[in-house]
Amino acid sequence: MSRILKPLTYVLAAVYFLVDAVFMPVARPVANWIAGHLVFRRLRVWIRSLSPYASLALFSVPVMILEPVKPLAAYLAATGQWLVSAVTLIVGELLKLVLVERLFSLTRDKLMTIPAFAWAYGKFRDMKAWLEATEAWRTMRRLSRMVRDQMAHLKAALSCRSISFEGERRQS
Repeated sequence: MSRILKPLTYVLAAVYFLVDAVFMPVARPVANWIAGHLVFRRLRVWIRSLSPYASLALFSVPVMILEPVKPLAAYLAATGQWLVSAVTLIVGELLKLVLVERLFSLTRDKLMTIPAFAWAYGKFRDMKAWLEATEAWRTMRRLSRMVRDQMAHLKAALSCRSISFEGERRQS
């Protein structure tokens, strides 16, 4: 059984890191930008005033609307429309992540008062904790750090070259 689960955990860890690495660095600043605008303050007050079950209904709207984006993107890719497929997937996932993250942060306490939601969220956290405890997770985390460090090093090197190039151009 462990022979079957080990590759599966590597795949799950890789997919999780890939999604996190690609979408979350964009989704978090967008969510923070949205949170900071005056127009959304009244909406935020209204969302916080909702009952637990109304909060759950609102929380599930972006998931229900944007989850079908994945099969749509797969269909578009299968029909050879690669660019449209990629844009559809990226925009849909970013919207879903931003909306779900913001709604969850606004309604978390109320959602946790719903026994079924609290149970499902607990199971999700348990599964995530199990995944994070695996060798696959640690390997992917290490690889992710190495790639991030290499990218930072490359960016710094390019920045230094750009500065020295600008200095050389000014002297000419």
